[in-house]
Amino acid sequence: MDGNPTLERIAKGNGLALLAAGSWTARFAPVLEAMVADAEKLAGSRPNIFIDVSQVSRLDTFGAWLIERLRRSLTRGGVEAQIAGLSANYSTLVEEVRRVKPAPEVDSNPVTISGMLEQVGRSVVGIGGTVVSLIDMLGAVLAAWFRVLIRPRSFRLTSTIHHLEQVCWRAVPIIVLITFLIGCIIAQQGIFHFRQFGADIFVVDMLGVLVLREIGVLLVAIMVAGRSGSAYTAELGSMKMREEIDALRTMGFDPIEVLVLPRMLALVLALPILAFLGAMASLYGGGLVAWLYGGVEPEAFLLRLRDAISINHFIVGMIKAPVMAAVIGIVACVEGLAVQGSAESLGQHTTSSVVKGIFFVIVMDGVFAIFFASIGI
Repeated sequence: MDGNPTLERIAKGNGLALLAAGSWTARFAPVLEAMVADAEKLAGSRPNIFIDVSQVSRLDTFGAWLIERLRRSLTRGGVEAQIAGLSANYSTLVEEVRRVKPAPEVDSNPVTISGMLEQVGRSVVGIGGTVVSLIDMLGAVLAAWFRVLIRPRSFRLTSTIHHLEQVCWRAVPIIVLITFLIGCIIAQQGIFHFRQFGADIFVVDMLGVLVLREIGVLLVAIMVAGRSGSAYTAELGSMKMREEIDALRTMGFDPIEVLVLPRMLALVLALPILAFLGAMASLYGGGLVAWLYGGVEPEAFLLRLRDAISINHFIVGMIKAPVMAAVIGIVACVEGLAVQGSAESLGQHTTSSVVKGIFFVIVMDGVFAIFFASIGI
């Protein structure tokens, strides 16, 4: 019978049979939804309930899912509702639908100590998994780099230059603008407070040390993590969704060597350049404010700056830059390759890439601060 769907109830002793017939397809979605919702109310009314689908003439994924949903709803107390009369044409479809796990039930229980400890444990396990993934990616990148050193002709120079343009050259305007404004703000606030003690000139010392050692490279690294790190994750994630990375492996190419290594190298080369430009823009902005707002002449500013800083301050900032770039690149690539086949997963991993990248950049800055302080630099 090929027509409107029906779901008839037939009593069989202590049991109950639900006889499905007609076309169970998405075309009759409203009718099917209503019938199944009404039949789900029978859960627990009889010890045995059978779902007879031998009279179903047509069945698609929508209808198969409704039948499976009905079976799950009628399963109570360890007694599983059975589906009978399933034809060979539709058995595979119903079996595939049955493999779909039900949505987890929302836990309405109040917060308990054991639940909080469980969440803490899961968070610790997640952090451990993140660290292992980062170390694994670092090893894969180093192995790919050694292979390139052995076979220099396999190095993808064009790809590296392309990413260098995207990460470095196109980022110069926003980096210079933001660092210039930060330098202006630091100088203005410093002069405002130092003026109370008649020590306006010491704003030059503060500006020079902060910009060259800490604020300059840290601020640039955070902006690069938000700009380029997210772009890397989105690009690799899109390739993962479209199975382009699997296609590379099928053709015998290493995705780390083809996709990750050029991006990593471009980032490691770009961040020191951007940090230098950002530091110069910040010093220029600070000097401009010191002149216009604090009355410190440019000649006096430059003389004081030369006495206040040394080459060690500049070296410290430049040493930090490539390490922070490597951290940002590894985090971004790990998150990009972890994307699953949905837009939601891409968005989640892109957000996670920015958050983790900024977090690890700040952690690395603290580690460097302790290290250089311990060796007296």
